[in-house]
Amino acid sequence: MRKYRIAVIPGDGIGEEVMPEGIRVLDAVSRRVGGFRLEYEHFPWGCRYYLENRRMMASDGLETLQSFDAIYFGAVGFPSVPDHVSLRGLRLPICQRLEQYVCYRPSRILPGIKSPLAGKRAGDVDLVVIRENTEGEYAGAGGRAHAGLPIEVAVETAVFSRVGIERVVRYAYRLAASRRKHLVSATKSNAQQHTLTLWDQVVEEVGREFPDVRIERVLVDALAARFVLKPESLDVIVASNLFGDILTDLGAAICGSLGIAPSGNINPERRYPSMFEPVHGSAPDIVGRGIANPIGMIWCGAMMLDFIGETEAGRLVESAIRDVTADGSVLTPDLGGNATTREVSSAIVEKLA
Repeated sequence: MRKYRIAVIPGDGIGEEVMPEGIRVLDAVSRRVGGFRLEYEHFPWGCRYYLENRRMMASDGLETLQSFDAIYFGAVGFPSVPDHVSLRGLRLPICQRLEQYVCYRPSRILPGIKSPLAGKRAGDVDLVVIRENTEGEYAGAGGRAHAGLPIEVAVETAVFSRVGIERVVRYAYRLAASRRKHLVSATKSNAQQHTLTLWDQVVEEVGREFPDVRIERVLVDALAARFVLKPESLDVIVASNLFGDILTDLGAAICGSLGIAPSGNINPERRYPSMFEPVHGSAPDIVGRGIANPIGMIWCGAMMLDFIGETEAGRLVESAIRDVTADGSVLTPDLGGNATTREVSSAIVEKLA
């Protein structure tokens, strides 16, 4: 029996509501496939933990997480704690300390889901954004001077290292080579003349290792428009931390809802555990109503299973998700239905059975 230790961090808001449904589906598929077992350890870190302890996670949290095979993460952030405190106290330290330098975010229209883009349906949009996940605009370099005075100054410095760009770009090229051999690099080097000219240079240099992959360099504003006007022309996109963050919300939206979008924070070398979290965030406006869409969390579970080597189980979960959305009778309000969080996960478990 193969055993995997999974660190579970529900976090904040609807993260606490969708996490049990994700675990329920993981347990269901492990029973069906057999041969492996997931052993969970739950950690109560997040904004409530911060209000009680003045920190978002335990002081030895990063060391504790290193012993696990993977991390299953719900959401971070709530109005009770400033956003820069919650994000920089939990998710960012995990990604940075555990070298999860690839944020893998697929955008795909699922069967039965209506895209807000006219005429687009399942199969028309199938793209992956590879977001640099440890530096760039989220590095935290900078500060404020003369606080509270008329001459107050705030400086935020984006940090782009050659090694940081090179490793995520090479990952994106490899992914593109395994798909449709087309990579788009999101840039804004016409405005950011130092950091993103280095980005462009490294993209070109690494591209020489992948002569079969067609590379496009596209300014991020034009790329945002292309997401809406011609998403079928996109396959793999590689982007900085900030650009990737913004583009993937757009990618989820054109596929029908942020509630269905998964992501993986990946350490490709597997020296540290990778972390799988839905894109939707904590959604304070719907907390406690029982209508949060669990598909993003469940899809993350499928990605996690595939990453740890349980490929068949991950494929079965994705197939069950597609079957439920294609049927269309059990969908949460964000997808035009009236089902509850629990009813959607129950439908997916039934398909697995």
